[in-house]
Amino acid sequence: FQPKIRVIHEGVETDAIHPADDTTITLDGDIALRPGDEVVTFVNRNLEPYRGCHSFIRAIPEIQRRRPQAHIVIVGGDGVSYGSQPPAGTTWKAQFLKEVADQTDLSRIHFVGTIPYNAFIGLLQVSACHVYLTYPFVLSWSMLEAMSAGCLVVGSRTQPVEEVITHGENGLLVDFFSPGEIA
Repeated sequence: FQPKIRVIHEGVETDAIHPADDTTITLDGDIALRPGDEVVTFVNRNLEPYRGCHSFIRAIPEIQRRRPQAHIVIVGGDGVSYGSQPPAGTTWKAQFLKEVADQTDLSRIHFVGTIPYNAFIGLLQVSACHVYLTYPFVLSWSMLEAMSAGCLVVGSRTQPVEEVITHGENGLLVDFFSPGEIA
């Protein structure tokens, strides 16, 4: 029966999640971002190493050096979904941001916490580049939704991502642990 078995992903609602030229999102009360702006997004339910927040945050200084107009929008809570807890009294976000704070323009880094789904889709619609990092684990819908919204996806060279992205064809694959490659 194996030749007759297929694994079919449940799909993405492409009628609702698509590129949109008329989308605008506002951050911090006064920063309006639109399609065509230099927006880099990173999304996790919770910002933790298992989902690559450490590698991404460490890539921010180089991203900002190369793209001095880019706004980096990071979605996710401060909890832990999969890995170990951060040291007592801190969060993984705070831990890794502290490493790079003196090398970054914090006014162009926007931690928006968790956001409603419609706001998330609007964010993807203005994103020029979506960074998706994961250990070999279940592929998140967010990566497929980013692709459907028209984002360039920079993804980790790990099994679930390689099932969907072919490097140089429909995205870019990088080493999960290399902030330089991610940038």
